[in-house]
Amino acid sequence: MWKFNLYLYLFIIAPICLLAQGKISGKITDGRKRALPGVNVFIKGSYDGATTAADGSFSFATSTTGDQILGATLSGYQSIEIKINTGSAQQVDIVMKSVANALRVVTISAGSFEASDSKKGTVLKPLDIVTTAGANGDLTSAIKTLPGAQQTNDREGLFVRGGTGYETQTLIDGMIVRNPFYSSLPDIPGRGRFSPFLFKGTTFSSGGYSAQYGQGLSSALVLESQDLPDRSSSSLGVSLIGVNAGLDNLSKDKKTSYGIEADYTNLAPYFNVIKPKQAPNLGPEIIGTSANFRRKTSATGMLKFYGYANWSKMGFETPSLEYPGLNESFKLRNNNVYTNLTYREKLNHDWHMYIGASFSTNTDDIVSDTISKHPTPTLIKVQSGLSQSRIVFDRNLGRFSMLRLGGEYQYAVERSAFDGRKMSFTDNYTAAFAEADIYFTPSFMGRAGGRAEYSSVLGKMNFAPRASLAYKLDNYSQFSFAYGDYYQKPEPKYILWDNGLGYMKATHYILTYQRMTKFTTFRTELFYKKYSDLVKTAPVYSNNGDGYAQGIEFFWRDRKTFKNVDYWISYSYLDTKRDFLNYPMRVQPDFAANHTASIVYKHFLPKLSTNLGLTYTFATGRPYYNPNLPADKFMSERTMTYNSVGVSASYLTSIRKAFTVFVLSVSNVLGNKQVYGYRYSSDGMRRDEVTPNVPRFIYLGMFMNFGIDRRQDVINNL
Repeated sequence: MWKFNLYLYLFIIAPICLLAQGKISGKITDGRKRALPGVNVFIKGSYDGATTAADGSFSFATSTTGDQILGATLSGYQSIEIKINTGSAQQVDIVMKSVANALRVVTISAGSFEASDSKKGTVLKPLDIVTTAGANGDLTSAIKTLPGAQQTNDREGLFVRGGTGYETQTLIDGMIVRNPFYSSLPDIPGRGRFSPFLFKGTTFSSGGYSAQYGQGLSSALVLESQDLPDRSSSSLGVSLIGVNAGLDNLSKDKKTSYGIEADYTNLAPYFNVIKPKQAPNLGPEIIGTSANFRRKTSATGMLKFYGYANWSKMGFETPSLEYPGLNESFKLRNNNVYTNLTYREKLNHDWHMYIGASFSTNTDDIVSDTISKHPTPTLIKVQSGLSQSRIVFDRNLGRFSMLRLGGEYQYAVERSAFDGRKMSFTDNYTAAFAEADIYFTPSFMGRAGGRAEYSSVLGKMNFAPRASLAYKLDNYSQFSFAYGDYYQKPEPKYILWDNGLGYMKATHYILTYQRMTKFTTFRTELFYKKYSDLVKTAPVYSNNGDGYAQGIEFFWRDRKTFKNVDYWISYSYLDTKRDFLNYPMRVQPDFAANHTASIVYKHFLPKLSTNLGLTYTFATGRPYYNPNLPADKFMSERTMTYNSVGVSASYLTSIRKAFTVFVLSVSNVLGNKQVYGYRYSSDGMRRDEVTPNVPRFIYLGMFMNFGIDRRQDVINNL
């Protein structure tokens, strides 16, 4: 929850100008001799480079000497590498070839935001996800600036289009992450467990996603890990709240790499100065470590391993609503381990194979007590384990079309103990899917498929059909439509109480229009989602719940209008109601706001080698339960409007040849009051506001990297 991965700040900065010994200049054109602006030109393994101007020209000084490799990259064109000698001034003219059909071939975009450096048609780049002011290095917080995501900052998870946090699945290299967030305390959300810089690609699907994935009623966050690094490196970070260090080693033959990382976070000293609303009585303290291994097994084969382990302890005291004058205590100790092993290989000209396996385990030990009231505290222990295996075969069908066939198996174990009462279950889950992307023309395609699933603990099977269409109007604009059925098992805590529950179901309908040029993106989406068979806990456990979610969303990004400025604006309108859990009727749930908007602004100051960031988020009030109102007024009251401004500033320099970044960031810098809901005493006579534990969070840190050049990553992000 408290982990601020210091890698975040490496990519917020911009390149520093170093003393130079040679000058490199030239012009870059395409095959028709047309100038190509915006091409990234650089000396590999250094900080030296430039971006081509409107006429395709470039010029920069370099401190390197001797034979070097000059690289040039531009999305939609084949990358170029040329051997040059920087001992004297060089004039280099380059012709770049376009990637065949890179701008002309239509792709499915309904319900999906993709972040990738390697694919055309992405709305964001990976660096955009982690350079957002106010996100503080948490991938999920950055995703919340995109349409569809709710600003639920009082509970764990990513809430999308009227769905709960449980309804969003997180996957790494195709394998489910059972506990992607640190375990949370009451009214304090848990942060993501892994560094966003582990991933070269991120797809946030707010609905209508592929039949490859299941067990997510509302959304899927699909993360693709990095391949082999370009070179060996090491890192060291120090901040107000902790330290971390890492090593990434690449073999001499550049076919194998391994990496390790360790970090320690302790917020107790910080909270001694900045007093939180709830007083700490345990920690907060986190010890984390991770390891990765990459092996290029052949020209087309890649073996990857990634694993992490976290140990955390945290606890707080707060005044008791039930017993005025006394304090409530809540202490949590969490242990979590996750491992992931995948292998990809091209079998022949047409067939590709993917095999994956993962294992995770999570233990929460909780002690809850009303101090000086109960002779013994309440003891809760929750253990979960998940083993998964998965295999997928892809076959090319002609030039663009493709067939995907696959299956997976999961073995889940859930155990819970509440004051000595023990409950448990195991589940054998199997699934198979088939899906085809069919290109009728390069501008018109369809995707059709289905997914069959069986759960032993539910004793039920389902089949979920899914289909999508996409039509490209021109090189920049396209329409997409997606339909699909999505099933998910109830949360384990409900299955523990009643094994007779069945699958929950949601049906998605999504229509998208998107126009994307080199520097601007406009996107709008209409959606309707129908829920059925949701879990009810009152008057008895059942699948009699239902609901709906519908709305419209807009997204605009502009990197051209203002010099050295990149910004985006997102807006979501959501109309949703559901009858589930102990709700007496269909109402808007307490995690959903009708209107949500975000503005993300980034401004680079070249002369100061400094990047400034600002993020403003807005949401209308959410419903909350007032026990003093009659039953027909259930969830009829609203919290105050949510407003938050986050700012960040980063400065780049070098210390003894180490690439160094100093970072300052502040969340909710204006100190706006934020109320997420209210807690009432059992008699309804007293209530307390649910607010952030601290009104704002201030971060100051330094990151040093030895042996790797991130300059091009920064340029690509500007």
